[in-house]
Amino acid sequence: GYTVYLALTNAQLIGPTAAHFSFTGTTNLSRLRADGAFWHSVILTGVFMAGSAFGSVIVGLVVALLLRQVPRSLANLVSGIAVVAWMLPAVTAAMLWYAFSAQGGTLDALTRSSSFDLLTSRPLLTVVLAMVWATAGFAMLVISAGLRNVSDEILDAAQVDGAGALARLGRIVLPLLRPTLLTATLVSAILSISNFTLVYVMTGGGPGTATDILPIYSYQQAFNYYNLGYGALIGVVIVVAATVLGALYAWVSTRKAA
Repeated sequence: GYTVYLALTNAQLIGPTAAHFSFTGTTNLSRLRADGAFWHSVILTGVFMAGSAFGSVIVGLVVALLLRQVPRSLANLVSGIAVVAWMLPAVTAAMLWYAFSAQGGTLDALTRSSSFDLLTSRPLLTVVLAMVWATAGFAMLVISAGLRNVSDEILDAAQVDGAGALARLGRIVLPLLRPTLLTATLVSAILSISNFTLVYVMTGGGPGTATDILPIYSYQQAFNYYNLGYGALIGVVIVVAATVLGALYAWVSTRKAA
């Protein structure tokens, strides 16, 4: 509530309005509507959120399906590795991917190149891949739980009737998994839209504004440019967007339970 109030004031971190700020009504809202950098950040956030959410669910689905075909001991090992990656602190995951993708990093060594800098040439793609890597373990766990509800008898009967692996996947497995996949996608999207640490540690929003997603832009406005009220307003926008996603998740969960 206080953040919403700050968003409607001229509060700054330094200067004459740092201690004695005043209510300015819709001034910040008018600035927001005309702020091209903000709308650029909205687009980047949408791309980052969609890429991270769908990427993690696709990777999680593929891994979960493959784990059904391997011995239980190997499946437990792979699941454990995926869960560890998911549970790593965001700072650790960011540093791992920075060391992998930056110039002179692991990717350079693997490609035997001294100038291949994925973090500079494809920064948004790199942070999306890092987010997928960090959250695919969660998606895998959720989807694996959903796969337990897919009866082997149904799949065996379809195979006897001549349905191939792709046909069984598209006509039986995926339709039965639809609520689970939707839930995993929404949760992954919520995790992505509120992400700050991973992107900030890897790129700081750069190069330039290439990865300047909304949490980064809000931080920059509030603490780099000292526009606390305007930064708070951008934070409120993030909360509203996350609330919409949260409401969708609650609605899907309620329907699934019913």
